[in-house]
Amino acid sequence: MCRHLAYLGPPVTLAELLFDPPHSLVRQSWAPRDMRGGGTINADGFGVGWYPGAGEPVRYRRAQPIWSDPTIAQLAAVTRSAAVVAAVRSATVGMAVLDGAAAPFAEGRWLFSHNGVVRGWPDAVVPLAAGLPVRDLLTLDAATDSALLWALVRHRLRAGVDPVEAVGRTVTAAAAAAPGSRLNLLLTDGHRVVASVAGHALSVRETPDSVLLASEPHDDGPGWRSVPEGHLVVATAGEVRVRPLPTPVRHAGQAGNG
Repeated sequence: MCRHLAYLGPPVTLAELLFDPPHSLVRQSWAPRDMRGGGTINADGFGVGWYPGAGEPVRYRRAQPIWSDPTIAQLAAVTRSAAVVAAVRSATVGMAVLDGAAAPFAEGRWLFSHNGVVRGWPDAVVPLAAGLPVRDLLTLDAATDSALLWALVRHRLRAGVDPVEAVGRTVTAAAAAAPGSRLNLLLTDGHRVVASVAGHALSVRETPDSVLLASEPHDDGPGWRSVPEGHLVVATAGEVRVRPLPTPVRHAGQAGNG
């Protein structure tokens, strides 16, 4: 995928995040402003995950362009949530285009998204994949770099690693194994969001009771700020903190997105 967002705050309709803003995620699927050489449009699938209450999230994922699916527009108009993750995808050449390849990926209360590409796929990350349980590799949602990154983050979460460390360690390990990768990751449990900025853009807009993180601002209004390269964002609906990644991450401006 090549554009993603996460929202925490008072309940809103999915349409308020996906369709209504002048530069909404739907518009970004066909007219993005900041692809940085990573393709031209995001037509290789989309997904949205939301938390209907105290339980686990619900997902809707498709391999088609978001603008060509009439169901998501109807669903978005009547579905409200206080925590949402959504993404539109531009697939790297050679990677699968199917429902399971679209973010968000999920387990339990976790939702995960990746904006970027792992360079040298798959050879560069064979050593990282070798550290995962065989069952995890056999049950990847798709044979893509994004699905593998999710498996790496999830493996750390299952081992009890703090979510901030799970994302940070995964980014730095993948960057060391595959230099030049773009590794903007996004993870939430519906209460807190952890996001990395490593090779692509991320902006944040916060109010006293909400936060919105997005690959591109949804409008030209005030309040948006860019997150610096090589940093992590840790956010709740009432607080946003930015801190450096554990080690410097190098990236290249080549085309391709997970």
